[in-house]
Amino acid sequence: MLTEKLRKIFDAAGADALFVECDFLRRYLTGFYSTDGYVVLTKEACVYFADLRYFEAAERALKGSAVTVLEGSLEKALAYVKPYHTLGIPFPFVSVSAFKLLEREGHALQDCMPALRHSMLIKTEEELSRIRKACEIAEDAFNLLLPALKEGMTESEVAALLEYQMRRLGASGVSFETICAFGENGSVPHYETGDRKLRFGDPVLIDFGCKYGGYCSDITRTFLFGDDGKHEEFKRLHAEVLAAHTLFKERAEAGMTGREADEIARGHLRERGLAQYFTHSLGHGIGLQIHEYPTLSPRGEDVLQDGMVFSDEPGIYLAGKLGIRIEDSVYMQGGRVHSFMHKTDRGVLIL
Repeated sequence: MLTEKLRKIFDAAGADALFVECDFLRRYLTGFYSTDGYVVLTKEACVYFADLRYFEAAERALKGSAVTVLEGSLEKALAYVKPYHTLGIPFPFVSVSAFKLLEREGHALQDCMPALRHSMLIKTEEELSRIRKACEIAEDAFNLLLPALKEGMTESEVAALLEYQMRRLGASGVSFETICAFGENGSVPHYETGDRKLRFGDPVLIDFGCKYGGYCSDITRTFLFGDDGKHEEFKRLHAEVLAAHTLFKERAEAGMTGREADEIARGHLRERGLAQYFTHSLGHGIGLQIHEYPTLSPRGEDVLQDGMVFSDEPGIYLAGKLGIRIEDSVYMQGGRVHSFMHKTDRGVLIL
């Protein structure tokens, strides 16, 4: 028997059956992670086709669940869906070759991603619990990292040490490639961590996160590695970014669009003459992927609702000089925004 979640997804998709290959969507439907496999969802059943690399583990993990595990490859999955004329497939996450193959098999294809997206927008208590744990691990690892920082360490060394601590504390991996930027490198929002060495007086921006039970955390902290007395501008701008970050938490509420939510933080920076240095959106959804829905941006039309998880990450970037970003993973409950982050300092930390 299908779970309520699976039944709602099937009904919303409006197809005779769903055929899903994408890894994170397979995990969302079944609760089991693998790098390969196929999920077929019909009105009566959810079937996961696993090859012999995963079959035993999948059978064990999904025993007693609403998911039936069958040993098989693409050919067996195609044979299973042969009787179903209309197939729902997630258009943004299917290759052209797979699309053409299903067409040649005689299926009419339609996009089931809207149904999946709608379901994934609102997190269950179990999903929230896993995200909360991923956030806790990330913060604990960051607090262990700080006393280990030494002048002369490279950005890559610091990133590796942070990732080691997250793994040691129970993370299954990172949410994305850790961004560790010293000094002027922080002015690139998605900087590629390199070999720049840490010097006394450097601003340090670290954007990082980890996975727990498949779910992501996302956090950014910007601080000073010692104070050489030359950082009045940094401290002033940091205070404005923190004010924008905090204002969003205080004023955002359910029923707002992503555009209206973004404007809370962006409007504060605009009043200070700084909006032109805030060059990305305020936030993005967080779940099995590090970038999900809703989108909090000047064009975001998603309506914020209880159960949604997203980031709050205003920033200021002065090309060739510095970058400041303060980010929490947050969730909406009771119509208000609440942070998962409670263990790390958002203010101007000076080591």
